[in-house]
Amino acid sequence: MKNIFKFCCLIFACMGSIYMQAQVTQVIAHRGFWKTNLSAQNSIASLEKAAQLKVYGSEFDVHLTKDNVLVINHDNDIEGVLIETANFSQFSQFRLANGEKLPTLENYLQQGKKFPELQLILEIKTHSTPERETEVVKQIVQLVKKLAMEKQVEYISFSAHMCSELKKELPHSSVVYLNGDLSPAEVKEKGWDGIDYHYKIFQKNPQWIKESHQLGLSTNAWTVNRGEDMQQMIDLGIQFISTDQPLELNHLLTK
Repeated sequence: MKNIFKFCCLIFACMGSIYMQAQVTQVIAHRGFWKTNLSAQNSIASLEKAAQLKVYGSEFDVHLTKDNVLVINHDNDIEGVLIETANFSQFSQFRLANGEKLPTLENYLQQGKKFPELQLILEIKTHSTPERETEVVKQIVQLVKKLAMEKQVEYISFSAHMCSELKKELPHSSVVYLNGDLSPAEVKEKGWDGIDYHYKIFQKNPQWIKESHQLGLSTNAWTVNRGEDMQQMIDLGIQFISTDQPLELNHLLTK
């Protein structure tokens, strides 16, 4: 009887695992929910609108200015001026597409703290030297700790150096690698928490999703905007999808 009981438990556990994998895909709004009225990429409005959609998370990009102000912007320059080599005051007149001022990370996190059910997916952009990247990590960690937001903020980066620095500073936070050049086993060996690769990487290496989950790593695909690509990633069992079309992905997941 004991053996039969163990066998039944194993069957139910496997069935539960399959069911969870089929249900696990969640939505991350890429640069917030910006494809809507009065919003813009990486704006406070896009963060608020992502929270209203009740998605898993809102992704955004962070740079450090020459005078050590953390700002939200995708590109490494603003109107041709390199963020890393300019003081924050040089961007005081810059406005996003919806009229907002350039957000600082502190502005953004303070607003995000009002939506505790929304995870804040913080991409640290690469900087010019390892020393500068270490300083960026230091500044971000200090701010996140000051605001007591360690559990709400997750980290992604193309920089292997910054991923390792983050894990040293925040061993219990999620740190996920973006570059797409390392296998799940290599990412696991480095002590990071997951892979967040362009969806075409997963199309070429679909086995990496299952391998990651077996290793206890999270999986995310970016930036998935076509319905057929979304469905393919869902069918492969991806845990998260970053998209500029969160409404469409939400609809697909709830059909």
